[in-house]
Amino acid sequence: MELLQGEAFAELFCTFTREAFHLEVQDSYHTPDEAGPFQLFLTGQADDFVWHQPWLRLVRDVTAAGRNIRRARVVTIPHVDYTRWGLTVAEHNIAAGEDIRWLPRHLIDPDVLTFDDYWLFDDSRVVFTVFEPGGRFAGGAATIDPIIVARCRAVRDRVWQAAIAHSRYIDSKYVSA
Repeated sequence: MELLQGEAFAELFCTFTREAFHLEVQDSYHTPDEAGPFQLFLTGQADDFVWHQPWLRLVRDVTAAGRNIRRARVVTIPHVDYTRWGLTVAEHNIAAGEDIRWLPRHLIDPDVLTFDDYWLFDDSRVVFTVFEPGGRFAGGAATIDPIIVARCRAVRDRVWQAAIAHSRYIDSKYVSA
């Protein structure tokens, strides 16, 4: 595996040709970049989402060029605060062009999942997200190993099929649980 950090990681989103898929399996992320906006959410204060604009710009550019970004989030019910916040942030991602689905953890066999989050680019490269102990995003561990890529494709397909589109999920019994 190759560790991709900074520009090398960001370049992945400029060079894929068809699709980038992100699987998220953690209930909470404690990244310093999100601490302030998350605190605003917890205290009921308004967020201008300026912090999120670089990602939203990237999603708009990528999807305008005819490429897809999909994300599936496997979440515990009842939701933790971070998931509740993620539901509000997702509205902005979707408006920019990202396709997001949610999968309550109890609806899938845990043996089907990976332990780590990953990005799958064009069905040919897996990049596992790497976080430092304090929560700061450290980059991605990339591989084109055909066995790992095949496993991550299979996980994606099972999760995506079982997951619920955001527009349906926000009105589901899982959000009010």
